[in-house]
Amino acid sequence: MNSGRWKKILDRMLRVRVFGAFTGLILIMLIFTILSDKFFTWDNFISIFTTSSELGIIAIGTCFLMIAGEFDLSVGSVFAVAPMLGALIANTGVPMAIAFITSMVAAGLIGLLNGIIVTEAKIPSFIATLGSMMFFRGVLLAVSGGFPIDYFGEETGFLNALGGKIFFGMRASGIWFVLATIIFSIILNQTRYGNHVFAVGGNAGTAKAVGINVKRVKIINFIIAAVLAGLAGFTMFGRFHSIDPTAGQLLELEAIASSVIGGALLTGGYGSIAGAFIGAFLIGVLRSGLILVGAPAYWYQAFIGVILVISVIFNTKIRKAVAG
Repeated sequence: MNSGRWKKILDRMLRVRVFGAFTGLILIMLIFTILSDKFFTWDNFISIFTTSSELGIIAIGTCFLMIAGEFDLSVGSVFAVAPMLGALIANTGVPMAIAFITSMVAAGLIGLLNGIIVTEAKIPSFIATLGSMMFFRGVLLAVSGGFPIDYFGEETGFLNALGGKIFFGMRASGIWFVLATIIFSIILNQTRYGNHVFAVGGNAGTAKAVGINVKRVKIINFIIAAVLAGLAGFTMFGRFHSIDPTAGQLLELEAIASSVIGGALLTGGYGSIAGAFIGAFLIGVLRSGLILVGAPAYWYQAFIGVILVISVIFNTKIRKAVAG
């Protein structure tokens, strides 16, 4: 095979948005497989996929919003707000399914509020959702007194369908993660609304000039991010049947990191749901691998920071190479 053929193949690979993230994932998995004989096992894979699913569901919504050019730092708080509200409602005797729907509506209203504040009050989303994050976290601590809220009912079937074990040790959260990835990938890449999301994030002024309702797109994406965060929280609630008011802290930053590792731009207009999926899984792999090789727990955040910076540099080089 001549050099020209190889160059064409390489060029096609570089044009795949998840190429950098996927390459990094494979490399890190190989390293940990060499360092620990317990890493490449089914039980460890299930453990990684479970924790990655809860982060990944949030990351999908975060990535969707980032492509539209906005951030939501409140998703970590919503991750705890939704299941805690559901537990409080269900403990009064209300069916868990109704408690779940009510909580998802509440999560959507939080997203709606964030979107309205950002688009109508012209407040940067970083500031608006930072305030939202602090407010709802404070409400959680005040309502719970800082203690976990347990579900005392016997209606566990619905919770198990959200986060319980289903087969071969796999948890339902993994199924929801995969389904969300497929659904939102289709929406983003194969619908007119997905085109609007890319257009708004790429250049809001131009998008508005061609008739796209920029405010509506951004508000809808804030709602999507919040609802997915609430769903992720319920998958954890389904796993433990209890919710801690501090649950989800720093998940908003890990969700952004997952999206960026997956190739999303902080400036908007570029990214992929598959990339967010890989980014979340990579973070799960990193967490598990460091534990298995005996690294101190506090190195976890340090390694995420290093990988985040490397990913940005690598993805930037890839885009320049493709553009050039």
